[in-house]
Amino acid sequence: MSGTLFVQGVGKSYRRWESEWLRVASWLGMPVKPSEENWVLRNINFAIQPGEAVGVIGQNGAGKSTLLKIITGTVRPNEGHVVRTGRIAAILELGMGFNPDLTGRQNAFHSAGLMGYSQQEIEAAMPEIEAFSEIGEYFDLPVRTYSSGMQVRVAFAVATAFTPDLLIVDEALSVGDSYFQHKSFERMRRFREQGTSIMLVSHSLADVKSLCDRVILIERGEVLKDGPPDAVVDYYNALVAEKENAQHTIEQSRSREGWVTTRSGTFEVTVASLGFHDPKDGKKLGILQVGNEVDLVLEAEVRGEVPRLVLGYMIRDKQGHVVWGTNTWHTNQVVNGLTAGDRVIYTLKFKCTLGPGSYSISPALVSSDTHLDNNYEWTDNMLVFDVVNFDHPVFIGTNWLDAEFSVSRTRAAGELE
Repeated sequence: MSGTLFVQGVGKSYRRWESEWLRVASWLGMPVKPSEENWVLRNINFAIQPGEAVGVIGQNGAGKSTLLKIITGTVRPNEGHVVRTGRIAAILELGMGFNPDLTGRQNAFHSAGLMGYSQQEIEAAMPEIEAFSEIGEYFDLPVRTYSSGMQVRVAFAVATAFTPDLLIVDEALSVGDSYFQHKSFERMRRFREQGTSIMLVSHSLADVKSLCDRVILIERGEVLKDGPPDAVVDYYNALVAEKENAQHTIEQSRSREGWVTTRSGTFEVTVASLGFHDPKDGKKLGILQVGNEVDLVLEAEVRGEVPRLVLGYMIRDKQGHVVWGTNTWHTNQVVNGLTAGDRVIYTLKFKCTLGPGSYSISPALVSSDTHLDNNYEWTDNMLVFDVVNFDHPVFIGTNWLDAEFSVSRTRAAGELE
């Protein structure tokens, strides 16, 4: 059976009652009001179709964990309902409720049994669980001797030992080492190719972008955005900055080529122009060639009193992965004491070592090494450009290496050519 999930009008509140009698009366359906009511989720609606990978993002306290507990049935909603089909595997908390006095193997048997698998099925899968977790002799030692990363290894190995119809993963993987995170995401990608639905809750926006077909942004217990990963993740980044900056606005649009432009800031400083130029004659360049020298020129227009100005750049590929980035804070080139009417011209000289394909430039005009202090203007994907390869050997990837082969051959008689 394919895994589907329908969340319809779900709301959850935590209530305080003046007496236990009133609490019991509410359980019986009597029309009584609590003395205090705090809604952590309200009017949550979305669906996950078979084979779809959906990410859920939001700041701490937004209601993500409560939503997952409702979906998995460990918490009941006060309103709305959840419809699930197929077999569900979920990793919501570190250790999945492991008993610290039992071994990893014993906990694996227990957890898989709670998931509905028979003794025979678990015994057949145990060698794969042990191999995937890669904790060696610790698999037969008490879990209390495990590090948090080792617990995650066993928990994920158990949850994915049998191909589920719906896999739900919370932040647990974030405590694992980079090797196991990569290994786990490869398994999730394989599950998705096989038709498993995936729901991933993570603060790692790069992971969400790379794995998910869709992203849901939860803010203050409500669904604020539900759409393509690039649009929702960029909007979330701008929203975080908005909370730290007064008079902050967010604008978002999608070009015909499919790139999403997200512009946010207070706009005391804005980008007047941004483009590539040939360093030899200053002519504008629309397309870059692999290996050529190029100037990226940005002119900033100051519209108010700006004590300190920093320019940051991010170069992204078509999939939204950051290829390169830095800012003038890190290069010790901060501009101080600007007033309305001033202009600042930044020229970044570099050799194009990008691979053939489409890329974007995201400039940020801020006051320090982060956009959270003063975000004057941050525009994701402001400049989109293509890179072509005319005169270098064919290669793949997002980066060109200035490298060449050295080939030697030894004949059978031992004579070197």
